[in-house]
Amino acid sequence: MDNQFFKNIEKKTGVNMKDVFELANSLQNADFRDEKTVRHVIRRVSQIANKPVSKEMEDKIVRTIIKDGKKLDFNTISQMMNKKSGK
Repeated sequence: MDNQFFKNIEKKTGVNMKDVFELANSLQNADFRDEKTVRHVIRRVSQIANKPVSKEMEDKIVRTIIKDGKKLDFNTISQMMNKKSGK
């Protein structure tokens, strides 16, 4: 893809695309049945998105991913965070 495309995304969102790609690469072989791994990913996504996640919300996301078998991706976490904030 065009480098300018990613620069435009960074400018509009404030999210560093290098961080996003590094996180995406780390997810490829991650074990999402492991609570420690899931918590690490949630915290990293929160940090990249600059959107704090409370302990309560983190626990809820972890339970959902591990127990309910939901796929872990940016969309899943974003949807759960937005439900909490009423968006």
